[in-house]
Amino acid sequence: ILRKRLRGEESWVDSRTVYIGHKEPPPGTEAYIPQRFPDNRIVSSKYTFWNFIPKNLFEQFRRIANFYFLIIFLVQLIIDTPTSPTTSGLPLFFVITVTAIKQGYEDWIRHKADNAINQCPVHVIQHGKVVRKQSQKLRVGDIVQVKENETFPCDLILLSTSREDGTCFVTTASLDGESSHKVIAEEVDTLHATIELIHTYISRKTPLGSENLLLRGATLKNTEYIHAVAIYTGMETKMALNYQSKSQKRSAVEKSMNAYLIVYLCILISKALINTVLKYAWQANPNRDEPWYNQKTETERQRHLIRAFTDFLAFMVLFNYIIPVSMYVTVEMQKFLGSYFILWDDDMFDEELGEGPLVNTSDLNEELGQVEYVFTDKTGTLTENNMELRECCVDGHVYYFSANVCMCVSHQEREELFFRALCLCHTVQVKEEETVDGIKRGIHQGKSTSFYISSSPDEVALVEGMNRQDLLEVLNFDSVRRRMSVIVRSSSGEYYLFCKGADSSIFPRVVSGKVEQVRARVEHNAVEGLRTLCVAYKKLTHEEYEETCRLLNSAKLALHERDKKLAEAYDVIEKDFILLGATAVEDRLQDKAADTIESLHKAGMKVWVLTGDKMETAAATCYASRLFHRNTQILELTTKRTEEQSLHDVLFDLSRTVLRQLSGDCQDYGLIIDGATLSAVLKPTQEGTSNGGNYKEIFLEICRNCSAVLCCRMAPLQKAQVLQHFKSTSLIGFCLTTIRIMGKEGRQAARNSDYAITKFKHLKKMLLVHGHYYYIRIAELVQYFFYKNVCFIFPQFLYQFFCGFSQQPLYDTAYLTLYNISFTSLPILLYSLMEQHINIDILKRDPTLYRDIAKNSLLRWPTFIYWTFLGIFDAVVFFFGAFFLFDNTTFTSNGQMFGNWTFGTLVFTILVFTVTLKLALDTHYWTWINHFVIWGSLLFYVIFSLLWGGIIWPFLNYQRMYYVFMQMLSSGPAWLSIILLIIVSLLPDVVKKVLCRALWPTTTERIQVRQHNAHYLHVHRDEKLQVAHMSYLYKCVYISLQ
Repeated sequence: ILRKRLRGEESWVDSRTVYIGHKEPPPGTEAYIPQRFPDNRIVSSKYTFWNFIPKNLFEQFRRIANFYFLIIFLVQLIIDTPTSPTTSGLPLFFVITVTAIKQGYEDWIRHKADNAINQCPVHVIQHGKVVRKQSQKLRVGDIVQVKENETFPCDLILLSTSREDGTCFVTTASLDGESSHKVIAEEVDTLHATIELIHTYISRKTPLGSENLLLRGATLKNTEYIHAVAIYTGMETKMALNYQSKSQKRSAVEKSMNAYLIVYLCILISKALINTVLKYAWQANPNRDEPWYNQKTETERQRHLIRAFTDFLAFMVLFNYIIPVSMYVTVEMQKFLGSYFILWDDDMFDEELGEGPLVNTSDLNEELGQVEYVFTDKTGTLTENNMELRECCVDGHVYYFSANVCMCVSHQEREELFFRALCLCHTVQVKEEETVDGIKRGIHQGKSTSFYISSSPDEVALVEGMNRQDLLEVLNFDSVRRRMSVIVRSSSGEYYLFCKGADSSIFPRVVSGKVEQVRARVEHNAVEGLRTLCVAYKKLTHEEYEETCRLLNSAKLALHERDKKLAEAYDVIEKDFILLGATAVEDRLQDKAADTIESLHKAGMKVWVLTGDKMETAAATCYASRLFHRNTQILELTTKRTEEQSLHDVLFDLSRTVLRQLSGDCQDYGLIIDGATLSAVLKPTQEGTSNGGNYKEIFLEICRNCSAVLCCRMAPLQKAQVLQHFKSTSLIGFCLTTIRIMGKEGRQAARNSDYAITKFKHLKKMLLVHGHYYYIRIAELVQYFFYKNVCFIFPQFLYQFFCGFSQQPLYDTAYLTLYNISFTSLPILLYSLMEQHINIDILKRDPTLYRDIAKNSLLRWPTFIYWTFLGIFDAVVFFFGAFFLFDNTTFTSNGQMFGNWTFGTLVFTILVFTVTLKLALDTHYWTWINHFVIWGSLLFYVIFSLLWGGIIWPFLNYQRMYYVFMQMLSSGPAWLSIILLIIVSLLPDVVKKVLCRALWPTTTERIQVRQHNAHYLHVHRDEKLQVAHMSYLYKCVYISLQ
């Protein structure tokens, strides 16, 4: 079996020889070298008990901010710096500890999930007895017994089954979301065998293909038991390899944070460099050098380069707080805690499934508010995937069905053959009650009933609409042929080959029948949105049947290129048909699917639908789901059109059409493209071709100007290729976020996605409400962190001009340490979890509000520059306001003068109150928690300062802040300056917001004004009603007293 694992551009092929039941090699075997295979343990966790600390520390210090603060901390330990190492070490330790606890908890959850899987009991055949052991103890070569409704513990090759026909049925709902039953054929009929897995065949007698392979995670159905041999275990199973290939995704916010961090790092280096140069320029004057009692020695004067470098490092340490080290841990906590708001959303809970949404990663929460393109499947996503037979067209005559009852009956030969084909050309089985992913089937009015199962939901719908002959051969359906066939022998001994499939694969192989009438009916039903299948047959003589069997057996037993030879055999056998008719099956849209897609369009998202249906069927569904509107101009890029014109001419015609939109035409465009044409457009450029080089770019330009794109006639592999291709192009600017539908999808598919919801309609609230809130909150968090750190450290930069660039700190060590992790951290964390700038109902009712936050609009460079300059302005007000108000030395009531620590404490007090009140002004959604945290943080700062300066702490060698805070508060001018400077600092931002709302309001700001006015009118009306009610009561009391 060919097995590839992707590692960048490399891949490897695994070849192995497996001895069933660990039997010794047969006599005469060449030198036998035992192969070592991994056990069956699944490991999705990142850490172990022993490597958690070193590995987690290594990963955390790969972040530029953490590594930077580690360097600063080491510099403070090595050289003489103006601040204590505690000021950098304690915040860094806090950030590292909190992040490690979060990541350790998440990994503990993964360990629990791994243990639940690895310790699951399985049954193994050893020495002729059934032995029970843990799943993790399985080895390659073990013979495993699996019973009905049990999950396969590893990748297996089927050996035997309880069914007489040597097959078993499996569902892969937990892998790919397909809840239909697939047939696995038994090919290996002896337990004394050696399986040599090389490429795609077995080198003994019987070739093995995908029909023999049982993948880990699939479930056995409609089969009492099977025996199979383990061939791939643990992390070498297909499911584990797919899990390992998942790449790390980075959100647009994270990229913006890193860019801003680089800017602030450059600002920090510039500050340190400027102060270092100015310090030596200041000291160039002999009168400004060290005093006479601390004159430099001759050796010290000669080491000016080393001294300049250490001074530069000292200034770096002094200004390093401009880099917000706690921002990363706050962002992680916000994402982790914020993800629970999705899990707790009752509106997204599905009563039928008894489940709510699922969040597998919290790293991409804000990306839900930055969606530009939505790629969706049709069947089971937009539709319910519940098929009902609506119509049959037999030999030109139409038969309608209602509640699975035919409205017309005929006994003509063609009708009989048609219904015989429907009853025989399928893989349907009868099944009693079962449970698939927690959903019970086969229950009617509380009682167990029989129902049909099949590898295709269309087949179930057809058989349920109909109600034995000998089945001789089955030519299974595949996505390339788009058809399946069966060969049967009637009771009279005649041989028939019945075939059903897509019209595009049946009509070219038909030689007789009422083709035009059936084709017209197929196109009519497709336009109505019904799924169509064509049915044909041909009679076989005994000699033709023998030749057919010879071709099939020869292809099935081929050791090389088996799939290719089977396809060639099918192509020879399936031809010269007589057309019988066609069927039409309905797959209804999910509830509110149309409303959801319309809301996504209004929000500015471009929706792509990828489906295997024919163009007319898919287009009708798109009109019904409002993907296309009646005024939408449809652009077709299909095989039919490229047969009339060259692909080059069609692309340039479409390009000219959509370019008119750029010149003022506001036409809404929709594109329809089929799988074959899409493959031709995206085909890699061949050297020497003249026109093929720019097809891809032209196609992308067309797509950018279309509000919706329908990709029809797509094979499953093509859907994956489209997503992979556009993920790597500029069409999708940031990252691909996957959201699964759990209604028909399996649990493994849901676990491998970023998010999972139970119905398509829940996508509306997921994006328009949760995504909107997440982005608004985290954008404010990031900008606010940089703003408050500029306010914090820029006064320290200005202070150096007044202390001879002596690296004297403006703030006390405790304030330097606790500013980011205590005094200002909780208010912004709570804001980023609870802020609702607009009511939830308004966000759902008006999807256009989503456009205000599109394309990372709140983290663009102009907004970042505004926040930075606002921080610089506030810092200048803090410093120079306090400086000029106390320009003449201020005396307290006891005659003491204000010193540098009192001045620094005054600036710090104004700073803490200003940045906290700035956040309060930005808050629109107030609860008692907001009030408690915001005012509680300010109260905590005051109480801490009183205790820090009011008590003589025995563990401090010196206490420069003793009684400083109380001394400052005892001064009337200090109170006046605090109030006045806070108002002056906040005033420009308030004025700017008022002017912008009045002159250039955004859609969001208009909604906020209307929401506030409506709330005011509602409250005012309630007050009037209360006054009127009280007046009426008083009047009644007065009358009664009289």
